[in-house]
Amino acid sequence: MRPRIFEAPPEFEERRTRRTNYSSGAKWESIVGYSRAVRVGNMVEVTGTVATDEHGNVVGENDAYEQSRYIFKKIEKVLAQAGASMKDVVRVRMFVTDISRWEEYGKAHAEYFMDIRPCNTMVEVSKLISPEYLVEIEVSAVVD
Repeated sequence: MRPRIFEAPPEFEERRTRRTNYSSGAKWESIVGYSRAVRVGNMVEVTGTVATDEHGNVVGENDAYEQSRYIFKKIEKVLAQAGASMKDVVRVRMFVTDISRWEEYGKAHAEYFMDIRPCNTMVEVSKLISPEYLVEIEVSAVVD
């Protein structure tokens, strides 16, 4: 599914910096009122991302590494749509359901960011939106 790009409401046009919202087309975006990613100027924010494929299936069930790896792949794709890349990421936030598996999540993180070394926070949460999800990741990027 090709992501839809939505322009910001007219009141945002008064600002000097353009805002572009990127949608994945997920039904939850219109129900809850969020975007997959938002670019304002040279900043790109990517919303919390879980390991769900384009058909709504969980990827890597009960596999913390595979879920994290798949999520980073999804994030990389939306960053590209917003004119950014993983090398532009300055902040990663990882919400995990079992912090004792930190090495599994961390292995996937290192594969993408070992040379970039953005700020990173990993916190354990009691649960995510569905019990099959072990991790949810969001990033912030600054495009040079």
